[in-house]
Amino acid sequence: MAGAEPRELLDLAVGVALDTAAMVRERRRAGVEVAATKSSPVDVVTEVDRAAEQMIFDRILAARPGDGFLGEEGAAAESTTGVTWVVDPIDGTVNFLYGLPAYAVSIAASVDGEVVAGVVVNVALEEVYTAVRGEGAFLGGRRLRVGTPGPLSQRLVGTGFNYVAEVKVKQTVAVSAMLHEVRDIRRVGAAALDLCAVAAGRLDAFVEEGLNPWDVAAGGLVAEEAGALLETHPGVGGNPCFLCAPADGFDAFRELVARSGFLRE
Repeated sequence: MAGAEPRELLDLAVGVALDTAAMVRERRRAGVEVAATKSSPVDVVTEVDRAAEQMIFDRILAARPGDGFLGEEGAAAESTTGVTWVVDPIDGTVNFLYGLPAYAVSIAASVDGEVVAGVVVNVALEEVYTAVRGEGAFLGGRRLRVGTPGPLSQRLVGTGFNYVAEVKVKQTVAVSAMLHEVRDIRRVGAAALDLCAVAAGRLDAFVEEGLNPWDVAAGGLVAEEAGALLETHPGVGGNPCFLCAPADGFDAFRELVARSGFLRE
């Protein structure tokens, strides 16, 4: 549609994400407290999450009135243009709360339901991952390509855990089973950054159950544009389970995920 070129959407997203990241970084220096909880007492939200989402909502909708908006903290708007923005204002809120340098601003633009542009900014490290569908993925000015996976026993796999205890128990059993067949497991605590790590060759694969659209929209596009596949299957805990790995060797990783117990039989 007119005015919805993916490159233009990315340029808007990058500018807003960088400004939001700067605000989040400054607020972190001032100290952070939990404002509320969501799915469980350990699934937290801070006032900075809310302020960041409001900032993104205001900036994007001012620039593109009529676009839709889907934000983790509840900001929403119906689209009359075919464009919807899918936003996680701070992916990795617990890391943000504790001062661990792995939290990100994630903004994706979808057109008629397909993500076409996305940016993920690692706030603490000031790394900027970008992608436009069909045009590749980048870290700053460097084009990203997934790593060349070796045998399963040499693959480094990222994962995450659900905040609902019953689901987490099932996930930990699956992770324990997988651990015996891979090089090691990493749990960073920010799915958008995990997906970007696959794109950059910093992880060989990623699996997690219970993610939401805002967790995967931008990072998933970055991974796909770097040569990864991203699939969703029914998870053992009753939620969608996301698998991401280089296209080369993906089938072997999917089989490993299944026999480890991540997926519903």
